[in-house]
Amino acid sequence: MSAVRIQHLIDGKPVEATGGESKPVFDPALGEVARQVGLASVEDVNAAVASAVQAQVAWGELAPQRRARVMFKMKELVERHSKDLARLITREHGKTFPDAQGEVQRGLEVIEFACGIPQLLKGQYSDNVGGGIANWSQRHPLGVTAGITPFNFPFMVPMWMAPVAIACGNAFILKPSERDPSVPMRIAELFLKAGLPEGILNVVNGDKEAVDTLLTEPRVQAVGFVGSSAIAEYIYATGCAHGKRVQCFGG
Repeated sequence: MSAVRIQHLIDGKPVEATGGESKPVFDPALGEVARQVGLASVEDVNAAVASAVQAQVAWGELAPQRRARVMFKMKELVERHSKDLARLITREHGKTFPDAQGEVQRGLEVIEFACGIPQLLKGQYSDNVGGGIANWSQRHPLGVTAGITPFNFPFMVPMWMAPVAIACGNAFILKPSERDPSVPMRIAELFLKAGLPEGILNVVNGDKEAVDTLLTEPRVQAVGFVGSSAIAEYIYATGCAHGKRVQCFGG
């Protein structure tokens, strides 16, 4: 029996990888290939970016309260499916089930934080700071953002990035580890059920080709990364060289 093939999720729909390349996804408990994941080509990543660009305009113009309601619904769905998410982590990463449950809880806490985005996005105003001058700050979405996340925390680390970026009015493209891709795909499915518009969260599974496309694509405004120090340095240097805001956490 052939292994199940994991696709991308672009514009709210499963999309098959166009490049023809794939990698095996192992079940650590059995030491066997359980699934195959298609690797994104440049064209696949560009399709995700185009979808995000189109969807972000209306999303960014919504009142923060309306975006927060999606986060409240997502919180409810993650709580309801927490055991299923933990089982997916165990099935592809190999963590014990209690450890996987702990990871889900840590990610859930960031979704809870994002529920308060109407308060967090408030600007400031100071009158007469000097010589009749007023000073104020306003917060606006960047547009399309991206996250490149590691194998060791397939739920928690994407939750460090996606809920806050999305609640702030951005579209988000997630490039997870190709070693345990089922949880990130499930995250996107739950966000859609929570009412997130299609195209605001796209998932592209891939390797260095997908990463480099995100780092050099001019429509991607910001990139977050968690992983090894060597790759963190590469992503930071490459992203900054192409005019992006980059946040990297290296081991």
